[in-house]
Amino acid sequence: MTATKDRFFKPATTTAETKLAQTATNARDILDAEAAIRAKKTERLRALRLSQPAAETPDKPSGAKPSSARGRKA
Repeated sequence: MTATKDRFFKPATTTAETKLAQTATNARDILDAEAAIRAKKTERLRALRLSQPAAETPDKPSGAKPSSARGRKA
């Protein structure tokens, strides 16, 4: 066990700039992790969508009502 100043004295308090740098680093890490999760989910959903046969997608949405001009002023 070597005697160092860190063993006997408390480390110096961190400056506001150091805290800001730590916060920025942590925020970047969180954003990068969220972006990676989002990209992974997008790839998974894209693969599922592309694996579906084209016949399953409807040509026209059923039950769609035509818009009426009722209530509009001319």
